[in-house]
Amino acid sequence: MTVIVSLFQGPEFSADVEANLSAIDAAARSAAEAGASMLVTPEMSVSGYDIGDLVRERAETFDGSIFERIASIARTHGVAIVYGYPELGHSNHGGEPVFNAVQVVDASGRSVARYRKTHLFGALDRTHFTPGPDLLVQFDFGGLRCGVLTCYDVEFPEAVRAHADAGTEWLIVPTGLMTPFEIIATHVVPTRAYESQLFITYVNRCGTEASLRYCGLTCAVGPAGNDLARAGEHEELLTFELDPAELARSRAVNTHLADRRTDLYPTGPSRAEQETDR
Repeated sequence: MTVIVSLFQGPEFSADVEANLSAIDAAARSAAEAGASMLVTPEMSVSGYDIGDLVRERAETFDGSIFERIASIARTHGVAIVYGYPELGHSNHGGEPVFNAVQVVDASGRSVARYRKTHLFGALDRTHFTPGPDLLVQFDFGGLRCGVLTCYDVEFPEAVRAHADAGTEWLIVPTGLMTPFEIIATHVVPTRAYESQLFITYVNRCGTEASLRYCGLTCAVGPAGNDLARAGEHEELLTFELDPAELARSRAVNTHLADRRTDLYPTGPSRAEQETDR
């Protein structure tokens, strides 16, 4: 059975959280009308991404008012929603860390997964966020084992391969990719899907926000590295069918996962790390 999915490549609306929520509400309505069972939105889609100190001001716990609003939208339109927000965490060492978080809410408004970005990108991330402690966050949807990464995470082949090894079949990646890094959307993401034999939905922002110009190019890529759907530079709602049977067909032809010589692969710290420790 195929799964119908909508990907919302929306503008930043970063000056107004209510405008962001309204945009997600409208996208969820359109997704439901198109027959989609899930709507995926970009990195930090509710709060804005390049918003400086507003990150901490807008940070909430995972079950705060943002979650309540998204849960209500999901119930109203009968679609699961993947959304990004700054999550206020807790620490035993003093202070309250803020994570670049993604949460998955099902059509009944129940939280089914929450991921905190593990690979932080430059000063933009490191100034405001704490890296997440867990790489592998998974949930089941539409007969597929799903995993979540965020933006920069997918650029590390080890992260995607860890998901493949853990059984992830559909990797959901909200992102905030800016120019001049279009090559990530056009070449790296299809390569990751092919080399680890899984579906990837890579959902970007568009327009401008503070110092950033987002490049769009939201895409859904199959395990053969083929585009299932791809957006341009501007706001767009992509709706497509994801066929779990395609995964089995691709893995029968592309046997990279089965053919690996893991008995020869080194484990533990790299040579560079060993040199540093001396």
